Amino acid sequence: MSATDPADRQPMTEAELQAVTLGELQPLGGPIALHDYDPQWPQLFQREAQRIRALLGERALLLEHAGSTSVPGLAAKPVIDIVLAVPDSADEDAYVPVLEAAGYRLRIREPEWYEHRLFKGPDTDINLHVFSVGCEEIDKMLAFRDHLRTNAADRELYERAKRELAAQNWKYTQNYADAKTAVIEQIVARARASATARG
Repeated sequence: MSATDPADRQPMTEAELQAVTLGELQPLGGPIALHDYDPQWPQLFQREAQRIRALLGERALLLEHAGSTSVPGLAAKPVIDIVLAVPDSADEDAYVPVLEAAGYRLRIREPEWYEHRLFKGPDTDINLHVFSVGCEEIDKMLAFRDHLRTNAADRELYERAKRELAAQNWKYTQNYADAKTAVIEQIVARARASATARG
């Protein structure tokens, strides 16, 4: 896994997935359940964001709704992806105990991939992605979201790809996520080209 070029990140093997997962891996063993867009998803994000801000205060330097649930009209797994930027995501003592005391569970630790940490929520099904402020992966995730919100053609392309992949049988949800990499990279490249053209 590379922290210098996101496109270099290869699909994770089961051993690699186990190495970064805290606790037992949870096999999926089947297709992915996609849901039509639910207008309650942004409300669920807002509730989580308020709770996280209350817990972390000024340590929460950025909180954004990301992933497919943040794109109106796009089908998605009903899991709210949240991006949190802290001063230093490797400094777990600064934020992990506070989040865990409130019921968030640290499930993924990836020191070799942007010092990424992932928490599951105390009640709502969320993926709370924690990075250091200024991390380029945050820019990529938000550029992808913003492009899909405004570009119907790429939104439809992404949904078609997701539905085709979701219908397959996957051992782990991460395998499905890895399989989407190619189409995501195509769309991100177009999003960046559009941003450059706009100046």
